Amino acid sequence: MTNTDTGAGPDLAAPEASQDAAMPGTAAARVRGGNLGRYLATRFLLIFPTIFILVTVVFFLMRSTGDPITAALGGRLTPDQLAQRVHEAGYDRPLLVQYGEYLAGMLRGDFGTTFSDNQPVTQILTRYGSATAELVLYSLIVALAIGVPLGMVAARRRDRAPDAALRVFAILGYATPVFFIGLMLKLIFSVNLGWLPVSGRISTSGEITMGTITNPSPFYLLDALRLGSLPLIADVLSHAILPGVALGLLTGGVFLRLVRTNLIGTLERPYIESARSRGVGEGRLVRRHALRPALIPIITVMGMQIAMSLGGAVLTETTFEWKGLGFMLAQYMGARDYVAVQGIVMLMAVIVAVTNFVVDVVAALIDPRVRY
Repeated sequence: MTNTDTGAGPDLAAPEASQDAAMPGTAAARVRGGNLGRYLATRFLLIFPTIFILVTVVFFLMRSTGDPITAALGGRLTPDQLAQRVHEAGYDRPLLVQYGEYLAGMLRGDFGTTFSDNQPVTQILTRYGSATAELVLYSLIVALAIGVPLGMVAARRRDRAPDAALRVFAILGYATPVFFIGLMLKLIFSVNLGWLPVSGRISTSGEITMGTITNPSPFYLLDALRLGSLPLIADVLSHAILPGVALGLLTGGVFLRLVRTNLIGTLERPYIESARSRGVGEGRLVRRHALRPALIPIITVMGMQIAMSLGGAVLTETTFEWKGLGFMLAQYMGARDYVAVQGIVMLMAVIVAVTNFVVDVVAALIDPRVRY
């Protein structure tokens, strides 16, 4: 009787414990929710020191070579005119004072005015940031379209000829310089075949049509869709194909390797073997049961890939004369316009930090192990 009573205790208590853990109002559920809340709050608060550190580093590195007015206009003004401009801008004051004023202006949304073309930095960020956002979106679509299905094929054909060929393709995708891929695509599809435009975001006629829109948005594709003009939509997309593919291959190769590696690991798990023994087809196993767990690593590294895309956008936009933040960053660095460079780098830091936070949120909701 003693053994029976002792053995029955845990068996009877287990369902009650399971029910308590499953009820949303119980202490266990509150602990899980608290862990998620603390995790998300911590990740959100980390955005601010990240941006602050990057802004600080960029500010002092830029000023270490002198004031931005002398860097941008030196040689084009007389010494007296240059000294007057430096004094009016306040760059002859102590560096810490300038740093404090820059932070105060940044908190007000004032990032200064460029020296090379006398434009407010906020206007530059608004005008050209949308172009970079469009390009990064196109590249992510290309990367997912390439990486996920080809990674599935490589996993299903593991250690066979297709797998080997796709692994080589993936390595070439993220190892080849993006400007070289862009130049090759331009030579093949624009110069030799004449299928796609060589450069720019839209044709001259399309630009004129865009000018007729009341309250235009900074996104060309969105405005083309608002007009409902198929030729204009085709014009916008045709200009986006080559730069989107050039930048998308950089990330697509990474996605391909991630999907392949994680899908192979998932296909070897016991529940997959159990389903396979019941006669479930290999294709259905991959699509229905193994793909979703294999996609979690892609979501977790998405923020890092966004940062890579922004870095690659500098070369991609320069290669295709896609006038976005990367293109303008190269122009302003050539002109040594440090005020513009600081603003562009700051915005890129904000984009990367916010994207990483969003990715962390999605990863925590999909995989509870992330937050524990």
